[in-house]
Amino acid sequence: MSANGTDGQTSARRKIWGWGLEGEGLTPSEIEQLAGTFAGRWEVGAGRVLEPPRVDELELRAPRLAAPASLAAAFSTEPYERAAHTYGRSFRDLVRAFRRDYAHAPDLVAFPRGEDELVSVLEWCGETGAAAIPFGGGSSVVGGVEPDVGEGYRGTVSVDLRHLAGVLEVDPVSRAARIAGGTLGPALEAQLKPHGLTLRHFPQSFEWSTLGGWIATRSGGHFATLYTHIDEFVEAIRVVTPRGTVQTRRLPGSGAGPSVERLFSGSEGTLGVITEAWMRVQPRPRLRAGASVRFAAFGDAVDCAREIAQSGLHPANCRLLGHEEALLSGSGDGSHAILVLGFESADHDLGPWLARALEICASHRGQVREEGKSDPAAVWRSAFLRGPHLRDAVVRLGLVAETFETAVTWDRFGPFHEGVLAAVRQAMDRACGGGVVTCRFTYVYPDGPAPYYSVYAPGRPGAELEQWDEIKLAASEAILALGGTITHHHAVGRDHRRWYLREVPSLFTDALRGAKAELDPAGIMNPGVLMSPAAARSGR
Repeated sequence: MSANGTDGQTSARRKIWGWGLEGEGLTPSEIEQLAGTFAGRWEVGAGRVLEPPRVDELELRAPRLAAPASLAAAFSTEPYERAAHTYGRSFRDLVRAFRRDYAHAPDLVAFPRGEDELVSVLEWCGETGAAAIPFGGGSSVVGGVEPDVGEGYRGTVSVDLRHLAGVLEVDPVSRAARIAGGTLGPALEAQLKPHGLTLRHFPQSFEWSTLGGWIATRSGGHFATLYTHIDEFVEAIRVVTPRGTVQTRRLPGSGAGPSVERLFSGSEGTLGVITEAWMRVQPRPRLRAGASVRFAAFGDAVDCAREIAQSGLHPANCRLLGHEEALLSGSGDGSHAILVLGFESADHDLGPWLARALEICASHRGQVREEGKSDPAAVWRSAFLRGPHLRDAVVRLGLVAETFETAVTWDRFGPFHEGVLAAVRQAMDRACGGGVVTCRFTYVYPDGPAPYYSVYAPGRPGAELEQWDEIKLAASEAILALGGTITHHHAVGRDHRRWYLREVPSLFTDALRGAKAELDPAGIMNPGVLMSPAAARSGR
């Protein structure tokens, strides 16, 4: 068992600055080709490629805390570990890493080797006045794992859950599995496979995110319709809080008051650490059917997606790529929007479902991909899986490249979409002198879609953060003003907090603070996420 992996999850070191393991990512020739893709739009060249940081060139603040002797074996002050637990994987994180700015590196990194040791770590943090930041796969893109907690703490501890990992128990009769919170996606699926089962939850961060992280952030996964969020699969949950452990009962459903599981789903580490959960699993799909459909008009594609979402067909994949999204992902030439459809089953033939979906597409002037031509769905899927590596490379080229996502009802989508695009384009013109914003639907519900926007714009050396902050501000204000949610599946973290607090009713935030004050009296759990650090610590 290495210092950077356990239970076979990985034995190589993760990058301290970007996606994946050291040595992974685009090759220099691929980065040069990528530069050529954007060269026709802006002044971009391979000669501007930013070099990622090395641990030996970082100036980390000396730890302000010393681990107690009784827990010394569970803690690390190694520079690599502190650097690797400083950031998530957002644009802002990348830019600051390239600037060698690791000002908020945790003082200590804890690797509890069991639940009892985790309890002791949290007790020590409470007694010491140290903030505790739960860390699963470190793939947050909203500042959810950054130890930026303000001045009210004696120091910060990143609590890495990698040793609390594995599929612990399988109930094939009820079709459920008890899984430890620190289990990474690939290990989770590999351990369910011999049982012929799958959780079938595949967010883009699947490779470097954990079950506990998925539940804590209400992760969106594989399904584009019906069961889209992880909380649909939670049967029971176990959480270690500073006040004690919460364990719920296994039940297929219950009407006994508010759901305890739902309190912790989306709590983002502010109430405690999710150590394990019983999850509803299912047989691995063995039957699949799919198609790619082109639409000359984006509006026709939107209407088609809405009808499919309301049809009861429940496709596993129903992702709509706007014209620019199709072009930049290589799925199309920019002349058409593309609807990627997919059905999966472990039980029945899917031909009738796909046939009906294609009838709906035809009624909205959709054209199915011709035989013999490249499959846009396969091209887009490949780009989607490589997306984090591609984004890292684009940022290394000096571009502003980031995403934001939301959800809105169908009746509002038309003016909402136009308003968001207008606000973002104006902000890009002001901040960057131009840029491109693309759109796709990641999920569709009977009552509305979840649009996902990507921004690409020229960056000015030394001003990239300010450029993105201006664009993000414009996008977020437009989203709230036009009736959308500040986030559909990226979570709140620190980055979305100010808009989240405007979105939810103030009485609810008061109730959430009350729950936190009861479960976390010293306010040590992930301060600054969901609510301000001061409010989190005071409980007010």
